[in-house]
Amino acid sequence: MAEMYIRVAEEENEEPMEIPSEDDGTVLLSTVAAQFPGACGLRYRSPVSQCMRGVRLVEGVLHAPENGWGNLVYVVNYPKGRKMDEIDASSATKIKRGDQKTSDLIVLGLPWKTTEQDLKDYFNTFGEVIMVQVKRDVKTGNSKGFGFVRFAEWEAQGKVMSQRHMIDGRWCDCKLPNSKQGPDEPMRSRKVFVGRCTEDITADELRQFFMQYGEVTDVFIPKPFRAFAFVTFADDQVAASLCGEDLIIKGVSVHISNAEPKHNNTRQMMERAGRFGNGFGGQGFGGTFQLDSYNACC
Repeated sequence: MAEMYIRVAEEENEEPMEIPSEDDGTVLLSTVAAQFPGACGLRYRSPVSQCMRGVRLVEGVLHAPENGWGNLVYVVNYPKGRKMDEIDASSATKIKRGDQKTSDLIVLGLPWKTTEQDLKDYFNTFGEVIMVQVKRDVKTGNSKGFGFVRFAEWEAQGKVMSQRHMIDGRWCDCKLPNSKQGPDEPMRSRKVFVGRCTEDITADELRQFFMQYGEVTDVFIPKPFRAFAFVTFADDQVAASLCGEDLIIKGVSVHISNAEPKHNNTRQMMERAGRFGNGFGGQGFGGTFQLDSYNACC
């Protein structure tokens, strides 16, 4: 079968690049990202409506529109708020060469199937890799969903930290580990706030859903129902990898963010809950959900 290509450009009016498709007519997002680092999808202008339309993406695979890929130019989507020119090359010159030492980077959100060799093969495209490690449970040997990587060159480290990474069909983040945690930080970082919950989602269903990411130690749904919940993981890195994500549970899109420790501003938590559903409304905590309940769950 002759290899098929689709036309892809970073901007609509730029000269496109031809990207190969798979035998079944789909296009791997990783193939697009190899030419356009940081790409998270594609869009195109409909010949009928003249509006931009998104290309369907399922588990890292882009599916052709109803009438096939055709001769349209597909424009690259990048994560919201991220630009490929975020790294200012001139800022690098402000740091003395002697101080540009590489550090271990933590890789968050790894698929369970990803091996150390997979990590090394992926990150070798950015520069020489001198260390990779996938953290595993000492009893089961299963991946904990995060790992570490270290580069030989400072430039490669900076490039990797500037963008998200599609590894084995899942978006991952690379950053410097946080070594300045306060006394409350470990407890806070193991707990996530699940906003936009619906009343038919039970604690058991939340537990079963989040167990795919790591061991869940606690699930708390306030009573009366307030359109949010808290989920606590055994591993703080699993919780950190989920923060900022929008996930689908029972057909409902929920938003995951960090849970504030109880000594933090409680008003902030009240306002945040209000944004993700019925929240606390204008009635304060109301009902039986008092401050003690909030402290108990945090």
